[in-house]
Amino acid sequence: MKFFQPFLVNSEIRKKIKKIKKKRKFFDKTKQNKIIKELEFSLTNDQKKTLEEINNDLSSTNKMFRLLQGDVGSGKTIVSLLAAYNTVNSGFQVAVMAPTEILARQHFNLANNLFSKKINIELISGKSEHKKKKEILDKIKNNEIDIIFGTHAIFQKKVYFKNLGLIVIDEQHKFGVNQRKRLSDKGGNNCDVLLMTATPIPRTLTMTLYGDMDLSIIKEKPKSRKPIKTYSKLESKIDEVIKFIKKEIKLGNQIFWVCPLIEESKKLDHSSAVNKFDYLDKLFPNQVSLLHGKTDLEDKEIILDKFLKKEFQILVSTTIIEVGIDFPNANVIIIENANKFGLSQLHQLRGRVGRGDKDSTCILMFKSNLSENAKKRINILKESNDGFYISEEDMKIRGFGDILGFKQSGIKNFRLADPVHNSDLFLLAEKGN
Repeated sequence: MKFFQPFLVNSEIRKKIKKIKKKRKFFDKTKQNKIIKELEFSLTNDQKKTLEEINNDLSSTNKMFRLLQGDVGSGKTIVSLLAAYNTVNSGFQVAVMAPTEILARQHFNLANNLFSKKINIELISGKSEHKKKKEILDKIKNNEIDIIFGTHAIFQKKVYFKNLGLIVIDEQHKFGVNQRKRLSDKGGNNCDVLLMTATPIPRTLTMTLYGDMDLSIIKEKPKSRKPIKTYSKLESKIDEVIKFIKKEIKLGNQIFWVCPLIEESKKLDHSSAVNKFDYLDKLFPNQVSLLHGKTDLEDKEIILDKFLKKEFQILVSTTIIEVGIDFPNANVIIIENANKFGLSQLHQLRGRVGRGDKDSTCILMFKSNLSENAKKRINILKESNDGFYISEEDMKIRGFGDILGFKQSGIKNFRLADPVHNSDLFLLAEKGN
């Protein structure tokens, strides 16, 4: 019964969602296909299949509540923007919400390039001037904006949509259930909901957590994506790493250097981003910048923009760079105290490189006193670039409740079983439902 219970609850929620009737969205796929033809790359089979699943949901009379799950760099954003374009061409507005301003701006810029003034798009930001913000809010209310991009600011009370037909929420696990519901409620019954995550989750865990939703998965990576070569290095061999970086900088490449903490802690034996910046700045004068959680939002945008424009070569950072940001010229990432991170987080961080056409490298640095589990995790990462395999292995090592911090999020652990070690029972319970 304990296995069966979550599926029964999710099944009831799914039935309630499916009972909600909405207006069909009618759109001409030739417009979508014209955009696809203009792309500099071909869509993968998984991207095509996922787009078709979303399009079928949009044009049905049932409200869409779908999770788009894809590995780092698998191309989820382009699929969601094509779905947004089809929604606009059927006479509705779209809201695209991202957890950070940097990511919202990145999606906005991609949409600008993709649609080149075919539709009206806008970005609403915490930094927008009061006059500009009021102007945008009036345009949303009067249906003069087709797609609005932003952070959680786009679901505040003062934001009124004329005809919201689709909500896309990126990195959805960064938002609470209530935040998602408030945004969804703005659209009413005619508004479809697409959630996206770049955190691959094992199938049994997906069934447990998201059984109330339909699921689309993009596993296939674009052909242009080269596997990232992953190495491990003792911290005592930092001179070898510096030598490697000097060579990469001469080739015109850029480097991420990730540290777990902002400043030194007496309690925790971690390297700090501040100290590492000072160390690297002496070796590479005027070529290093620093980014961390305490960096002012405006400064953060400026630093990342300068890095994108290649105004400096090395960005020392905390895990703030983990989610979604795209720097095609950065092809090396060094992660200090790699054993202090979970496997899935290491995979997310590694995904910040390998986005251009050059060979990319990830160097995991650690002290010599590694536990057996830490050795296992580092070896798994060196063996594979497949996020789904990595998250499965991570769950086997760390257990279901801890894999993505779910213990902190109120999701209950199973007392007698978990979705990894007893996957056969979970699959049986799903069938029984």
